[in-house]
Amino acid sequence: MIRGWYTGASGMNAQQNRLDAISNNLANVDTAGYKKEITVSKSFPELLLRRTNADGVYKTTVGSSDAAPIIGKLGLGVETNENYIDFSQGSFKITNTKTDVAFSGKGFYSIQTPNGEKYTRNGNFHIGKEGILETKDGYPVLGENGYIRVENDKFIVNEDGIIYSQDDMSEIDRFKVVRFDNERYLQKVGESMYTANDISGQPYIAEGKERPVFMQGYTETSNVNVVNEMVQMIEVNRAYEANQKTITSEDSMMGTLWSKVAVLK
Repeated sequence: MIRGWYTGASGMNAQQNRLDAISNNLANVDTAGYKKEITVSKSFPELLLRRTNADGVYKTTVGSSDAAPIIGKLGLGVETNENYIDFSQGSFKITNTKTDVAFSGKGFYSIQTPNGEKYTRNGNFHIGKEGILETKDGYPVLGENGYIRVENDKFIVNEDGIIYSQDDMSEIDRFKVVRFDNERYLQKVGESMYTANDISGQPYIAEGKERPVFMQGYTETSNVNVVNEMVQMIEVNRAYEANQKTITSEDSMMGTLWSKVAVLK
């Protein structure tokens, strides 16, 4: 019976982790470039139950057989295996703002932060005081030649991410877009940005067919589907309640057992 408590409790913990991920997705449904989190659970190994009063092995004409009949399997609970990021493409929202740049395809903008280079899909930029293209949080956007310096919003971005001056069509820079071998293992660090690790691999500049198609005056919306997230939230709540009732039933049976034992003594 005590095992039943731990089994139910592990289920409640797993559902709580799912609920946290869903809540975070819903909170960022309007965040440009946000990618939803998906929680994956893994069950513990199951026990194969047999009758103990018929244990043993008997011989047959073709070998031997187990004399203990199989009753069934007993689950030992579940745990959260991983939270991974779904990098599927979001839809595009037209803003007609020249500092907003989205791209279709895989890849990430490179952003310079005090803690090193980070990566984002959020192309909602603005021009800082020093004429540097920055994120909304004030971090410089990197081009292949360093900081992207533009005097004003009179610039054009072509499909390859090359930035031209609108006045004389001179080339200013090209957006530094990077890719990863295992992008699903990137780690979120807040502010719509990610950092690389040993599992995701180190970033490399996207070239050729790996380079996405840029669109100026657009932003990429989040890939969160509100209806699907709400349905999953209902499923999580019901699963959580089921595990909660399991623990309540186990507690009731344990109380009955101890009261009967006390009476017999």
